[in-house]
Amino acid sequence: MKIRKSAEDYLEAMLMLIEERGSVRSIDVAERLGVTKPSVSYATKRLRENGYMTMDNDGRIELTEKGLEIAHRMFTRHKMITELLIGIGVDEQIAREDACRIEHDISNETFAAIQEHMKRIEK
Repeated sequence: MKIRKSAEDYLEAMLMLIEERGSVRSIDVAERLGVTKPSVSYATKRLRENGYMTMDNDGRIELTEKGLEIAHRMFTRHKMITELLIGIGVDEQIAREDACRIEHDISNETFAAIQEHMKRIEK
C-alpha cells in the first residue's frame, strides 16, 4: 500500500515528538505540524485504521512497527538531505524546508546514492 505524503509527515512528527518528550498526543502533533485539531483527528483515525499507530484511552499515541518503519525512513531521509543541502551552501532553514519536500519524492536509488556520497565525504 502506498502511503500519502501527509501520512508520512504525521508519522515522522509523531516519532520526533515521542523521542523528544517520551509520549505524544494529538494536540502535540497539531502544534508541531501547524494544523488544526480536527485535521489531526481525521489523520490519526486513518492511520489507526491502516495499522500505523494506536491510541490509548488517555489519548497517547504509539506507533506500530509498520508506522515506526515509515517514520524512521522519513526522518533519516530528512536529516541526510538537510545535511547535504547545508553542506553545499543552502541556508539552514531553507535546507530543512526543501528537505521536507524532497524526502517524499526522491527514489530509493537516488537516496542510496546520497547516503554513499555522505559516507565518502565524512571520511
